[in-house]
Amino acid sequence: MAAREYDLVVIGAGPVGENVADRAKQGGLSVAVVESELVGGECSYWACMPSKTLLRSGAALRAARDVDGARQAVTGSVDVAAALRRRDAIVHDWDDTSQVDWLRGAGIDLVRGHGRLTAEREVTVTDPGGEEVVLAARHAVVVSTGSAALLPDIEGLKDAAPWTSRDATGVRDVPSSLAILGGGVVGCEMATLFASFGCAVTLIARSGLLGSMEPFAGEAVVEALRNAGAEVRTGVDVETASREPDGDVVLTLSDGSQVRAAEVLVATGRVPRTGDVGLESVGLAPGSWLDVDDTLRVRGFDWLYAVGDVTHRALLTHQGKYQARAAGDVIAARARGGDVDDAPWGRHVATADHSAVPQVTFTDPEVASVGHTEASATAAGLGIRVVDYDLSWVSGASTHADHYQGRARAIFDERRRVLVGATFVGPDVAELLHSATISIVGEVPIDRLWHAVPAYPTVSEVWLRWLEELGR
Repeated sequence: MAAREYDLVVIGAGPVGENVADRAKQGGLSVAVVESELVGGECSYWACMPSKTLLRSGAALRAARDVDGARQAVTGSVDVAAALRRRDAIVHDWDDTSQVDWLRGAGIDLVRGHGRLTAEREVTVTDPGGEEVVLAARHAVVVSTGSAALLPDIEGLKDAAPWTSRDATGVRDVPSSLAILGGGVVGCEMATLFASFGCAVTLIARSGLLGSMEPFAGEAVVEALRNAGAEVRTGVDVETASREPDGDVVLTLSDGSQVRAAEVLVATGRVPRTGDVGLESVGLAPGSWLDVDDTLRVRGFDWLYAVGDVTHRALLTHQGKYQARAAGDVIAARARGGDVDDAPWGRHVATADHSAVPQVTFTDPEVASVGHTEASATAAGLGIRVVDYDLSWVSGASTHADHYQGRARAIFDERRRVLVGATFVGPDVAELLHSATISIVGEVPIDRLWHAVPAYPTVSEVWLRWLEELGR
């Protein structure tokens, strides 16, 4: 079988794979992308876009109820059917025609089917009908297959047919009750969503919620979930699970209690989707995370790259796309014979995913964070100053809502006199995050921040309050 030759072959056509392919194409390379599902990937159809679309209905309703004059116009709860219709529109009814058209317009070839590495610089693609095509890469192969939900080793859980996040965001019939395992971002967002749909939610987490963030963030989400009618159980493990004859799932917890729900959602972590991409053909372990350098090249190879979740650096779409832009540029530059390993301008490297990762958790209240927490900065040996501020004291908060509640924490490195971490908790704080990200990445000196004047009256005035507190 004659191989089809390209400069670059990308396995996985999610937003990360699309970006690396596009950057390489703009750099003058011929590119093919391989996809076994939908072009646009997890984010477009089962994760970021549908979940945030579904969450928005409840958030908008809560915002209206917190403003006198709008509150009186609210006469009901979330219209679940309408929210699901809006979700369907956002995901184009799980039709990727527009994404395929974009690839075609960009001059990137799409090969449908399951792609596996079968030799150095070689990918064999098996289409749904069993036909195979071999793609040969002159310069590089990129693995961009993402991650999948981790199914924890709990007796009976697999046989209970648990939901993953895909089932939750693709829901057609909202269950009367839902048990959620895991207190991370997915678990907290889905608890917020299904509570807004009128579902009886029980969230079970071994420790507190949002454990990698500042403790006050998880505490605020717990309070809000309970106020919304959800039950939050922490400090317990699920020991067994069973699907009962009546269709319900029964979970037995480590304290001897039981939780019964119509469905159970597993949100306890992620695993790399590398179990069947042919890693063994090049001496790597199937199912492993792929260790890459800052040019996203897999260590030990001069032709194999990995981007996005499979690198385990930062499992977020925006960070994966950032990695993809760097990888696409570096692959094109190396193909031209350029020396980019020590590029002083840093264009061809991905470093922001080490210490400046922005993330928004779309719960009620929202949680937006970037860089260090107090705990991580202390563990890193930094000499820090922590500045907390109650967002309800900012003038913009009083115009935003009648009962605004929120908190903002800044972590300053006292030796370098720069911001190294920020966490915001409150309504619509996602829009505060990028200013903090720019400050951290740009290492803007505190003395210069005094000249970045926040508009009045906005919640962004917290920046001025931070500096005033810092100066005391």
